[in-house]
Amino acid sequence: MSVIVKCDYRSSAPQPKSPEAVSRSSPCAGSVSLKRHRGVFMSFEPAITKAEAGDPSRYDLVIRRAHIFDGHKALEGLHDIAVKGGEIAAVSAEPLGGEHKQMVDASGKWIMPGLIDAHIHFYNVFAVSDPASMDAFEEHELPGRLDSFLQYGVTTIKSVGDPTSGILRTRARIASGELRGPRLLATGCGVTGREGHPASTIFSKNPWARARFAGEVGTVQEMRDLIHYLADMKVDAIKILSEGACACHSDEKYVWQIPGFLGPIELMRLPLDMLRAGIETSHERGLRATVHTTQQTVAREAVEAGADALEHGVMNELITDEALVQLMIDRDVMFVPTLWAHGAAHPELAANVKKVSDAGVGIALGTDTFSGKGTYGENTLEEAELMVAAGMSPLQSLVAGTSAAARQCVRPDIGMVAPGKRADLLLLGADPIADISNIRALKKVILNGEIVVERD
Repeated sequence: MSVIVKCDYRSSAPQPKSPEAVSRSSPCAGSVSLKRHRGVFMSFEPAITKAEAGDPSRYDLVIRRAHIFDGHKALEGLHDIAVKGGEIAAVSAEPLGGEHKQMVDASGKWIMPGLIDAHIHFYNVFAVSDPASMDAFEEHELPGRLDSFLQYGVTTIKSVGDPTSGILRTRARIASGELRGPRLLATGCGVTGREGHPASTIFSKNPWARARFAGEVGTVQEMRDLIHYLADMKVDAIKILSEGACACHSDEKYVWQIPGFLGPIELMRLPLDMLRAGIETSHERGLRATVHTTQQTVAREAVEAGADALEHGVMNELITDEALVQLMIDRDVMFVPTLWAHGAAHPELAANVKKVSDAGVGIALGTDTFSGKGTYGENTLEEAELMVAAGMSPLQSLVAGTSAAARQCVRPDIGMVAPGKRADLLLLGADPIADISNIRALKKVILNGEIVVERD
């Protein structure tokens, strides 16, 4: 299930306002800072200290004699990896001599980039229903969830539908070191039409959460205002949802339901002019626009409207539109499958993943992890395994969970083992290219150059 929630962008709390939009405010405005990369917003993190040129005599960390999957391919032979100031300073086929602050003998084990889960829902959508329950979640559940990701080797997560002020506050607390956890990127609330998913579905019986986890808009201007508000809040990307029947002409009814839990609920999808306005405004503000779709027709609308990626893509039916696949390739639109959450209920999804992967569409790992099912972090490993079960090779699955997911997150500084990249690394006891399940043979997790998980 895709659990996205409504944003409190019309809160009456006093907040700073942007000159570009009306009523763009939030209790946490100004609490986080931001960087730009090539015109695209990047989340706040402490600056990397560059290794001093010409002085490699004392690195912070040297990992000796490891096989390497670098995010794209396996390197030939054994290598040493040197880390300084939170980034990879060297990848050397020759042994790096000297004494260093910390040294790890890999003894022929495998190094790969930390895993990236590009589609998660972090806050407990079933438990959060008022300020007291939100505070209780942040105090009691949140730290354990963050640690769980690290325990399974997930060093970056992207939230695509959590309460805007809360998730950005959490992002800032991680960046400052107050909280220990993976790098957190966030879209804030999911942007949807009036009575759209998830406002009228997941949150149909939870009005307090609906008002904070999902941003419902009814006009083009409201869409633009909400995107500007989220950009002012310094989100890392925009998540727009379009699912349901078309209101513009006679169309079959579209019924959403989770048997035994919610529904059936008739849904109308986002009108095309509003979808276009959301994507265009995102791009005007330098933000990537990723669109939740489940139907082939709606996926085509989103791609033609300029979407940068599809969340779930097409899962309710087999993809038969070859022009859609080619359009995704031509426009470099990524596909985030979320097999972990939806593959069992929608077997068409696995077939579609294989089809678009074989065609050359970029695949980024994303689980749609949400409260009440599975384990945060382990779900990410299962997603990688499910991609292979769907017909992708272990190498393709590893790329999806590292360099391709980094591209989906617009983070060229992560997802690879190469000089100048962030030192987010996993030490594995076995070759993950030979068997994808070897990502479970975890020995060490390194985040920003620091060993944060260590096992015998």
